[in-house]
Amino acid sequence: MTTQPSTPIGPHDPSFISALARGLAVIRAFGLGRERLTLAEIGRATDLPRATVRRSLLTLQSLGYVASDGKHFALTPSVLSLGYAYLSSTPLPRAIQPTLELVSEKTNESSSAAILDGGEIIYIARAATRRIMSVGLSTGSRLPAYCSSLGRVLLAAHPANEARALLGGMTREQLTLHTVTEIDALMDIIAQTANAGYALVDEELEIGLRSIAVPVRNAAGQVVAAMNVSAQAGRVSREDLVRDILPVLQQAAESVRPALI
Repeated sequence: MTTQPSTPIGPHDPSFISALARGLAVIRAFGLGRERLTLAEIGRATDLPRATVRRSLLTLQSLGYVASDGKHFALTPSVLSLGYAYLSSTPLPRAIQPTLELVSEKTNESSSAAILDGGEIIYIARAATRRIMSVGLSTGSRLPAYCSSLGRVLLAAHPANEARALLGGMTREQLTLHTVTEIDALMDIIAQTANAGYALVDEELEIGLRSIAVPVRNAAGQVVAAMNVSAQAGRVSREDLVRDILPVLQQAAESVRPALI
């Protein structure tokens, strides 16, 4: 019986399949605002040689994951099967989704759950009452971890040295006038988040948006995700988030815990 390695292998390990890594890099080149790309654009986004990008695209096209009009390339709906494999193989999204619906119903605000993937968070479940961001969010959407309430809760679950290393590897842009980007300042916020048990982000990700998040723990007490509520800053104050919405989130996170083995 084979077992998975306890630590990730590096690019120079004999077991590392470079062609697979390059193919996945080509898939990740597509995204919001990058729905249709030329071969050259994908090459610039991935920093891969043109010939490598071409072989990857032709292989993905043969497998049905990419379509082309002769000049531009685009992902096909078949790519969704890759994400669905994760969603269908873990109980986390299925367990959290009904809880998010209840949170959204109680607060009349949008509620989401996410996990950490490097320097970004990935939405694994969402219950939206209204669109409150300029960019629409759905399951599979990604946002920067350093300036989102979900990301800060997830970073706070790591030892300080690991959280600092993760922050150091992120591109930390000044998205608004309020965005904190300096690592030491972010580490102070993450420490406060760990002590308080929640993170509140006020117009750092987008002007007009406030959000509050709490950790989601499994039955063993490990943080496996984060859950938040987002609201329009002009309608919901910081005090409202802490007084009215935080208790709902905390109760919701605790209620889902027994289902997460």
